[in-house]
Amino acid sequence: QDLRPKSLDIKQEELGDMVEKEMASTSEAIEDAVRRIEEMMSQARSESSGVKLEVNERILNSCTDLMKAIRLLVMTSTNLQKEIVESGRGAATTQEFYAKNSRWTEGLISASKAVGWGATQLVESADRVVLHMGKYEELIVCSHEIAASTAQLVAASKVKAEKSSRNLGRLQECSRNVNEMAANVVASTKSGQEQIEEKDTMDFSGMSLIKLKKEEMETQVKVLELEKRLEGERVRLGELRKQHYALAGAYEAAEEGEAKPAPAPRRGILK
Repeated sequence: QDLRPKSLDIKQEELGDMVEKEMASTSEAIEDAVRRIEEMMSQARSESSGVKLEVNERILNSCTDLMKAIRLLVMTSTNLQKEIVESGRGAATTQEFYAKNSRWTEGLISASKAVGWGATQLVESADRVVLHMGKYEELIVCSHEIAASTAQLVAASKVKAEKSSRNLGRLQECSRNVNEMAANVVASTKSGQEQIEEKDTMDFSGMSLIKLKKEEMETQVKVLELEKRLEGERVRLGELRKQHYALAGAYEAAEEGEAKPAPAPRRGILK
């Protein structure tokens, strides 16, 4: 007890309660996330149309599927937890079992918190994206974070579970499903981002003839500038390679004949 970090100094009788509270809190956070996504979906349908509506619906649908997968994961994890406690506590109470295995219990609490936090962050990022105030990259990062925290929860549960446990098998299956749904969120986000960016850059409807001509000339200038810059970078790359080969050759020659003095170069060669 003296060697335990003070930041983790929790009373033994509180650990069991904390596990139950965190799992309940995680479930509540996911339920709330599902409700918020449904609200965003109805808002998107009323405020957007065309490509933007299509993109928003696809992203939000993939987020809903991910939340459902996480909800099933948390339920299965809770069932596995109960099984672990029942099979391992013997004559001890549930509280005593959690206290005796305090390190494992703290890992379980941490993993549960991470899953709930990831779900909340995903919904907030999706909300900002639908309102065109956020970045698509945020959704991608949140999806990766959820996959990582899911792996953490499975690992924490697996430590104490029996290998033949059906609930463990179900939990691992749920974890694979969460990873698949997280990958779908990433895919729908990337394709949606490409669609929106392409539409924004290629939408010339409503432009007058003069405006179109001006845009055309500005684009021609950019193309010429980029071509010139590209040519300059190619020349620079060529010179860098020449210098690299020259230095490499001199280094190899020095290694081969370190004892031999180099012959004096003729003046014509220097020129």
